[in-house]
Amino acid sequence: MAKLAVIGFSAGGIPLAQQLLAALPTAYPLPVVLVTHLPPTAGSGLLPLFQSVSRLPVKLAFDKQAIAAGNVYIAPPDYHLLVERNGHFALSVDPPVKSVRPSVDVFLQSAAEVYEKHLIAVILSGANSDGADGMARVRATGGVTIVLDPLQAEFRIMPDAVIEATDVDYVASLDEIISLLLAVQDHP
Repeated sequence: MAKLAVIGFSAGGIPLAQQLLAALPTAYPLPVVLVTHLPPTAGSGLLPLFQSVSRLPVKLAFDKQAIAAGNVYIAPPDYHLLVERNGHFALSVDPPVKSVRPSVDVFLQSAAEVYEKHLIAVILSGANSDGADGMARVRATGGVTIVLDPLQAEFRIMPDAVIEATDVDYVASLDEIISLLLAVQDHP
């Protein structure tokens, strides 16, 4: 059974992520992690944007926090977010990867090592290739890889890079991505 869902995005991804979160029911069985590029000065600005549409509790991830089902976690600005083997988050101030921190690649690679085939990873819109290497790692460890159809992305560099980097399981519309995430409830 899937045990973690990750949604990575950058430019153009916030409204897509909002629609996706709005579709998840209060009894959603997985923790959901949102990783997006934020300037260090962003603070917790995304929190109210996602809290206003989500039926699940939305919070900023913090160091050593236990990852719990039925919650949405946002990677905090200016830190790489990772997963430890004990199911807790870790924050890192390692240098930016592909000019960004938090990095979608860093989180996906970390989560792939811990969750392997129990990970669902989604990439939405973005203006750089962050996420491509991480999705390749998710695929290599047996996780499910889902990418927004680049024709539906406001900025298609990120989804195109993922499709070029690995043989993804699904290239899908936003509605199809929502259906795939909701199917976890009925068909783990």
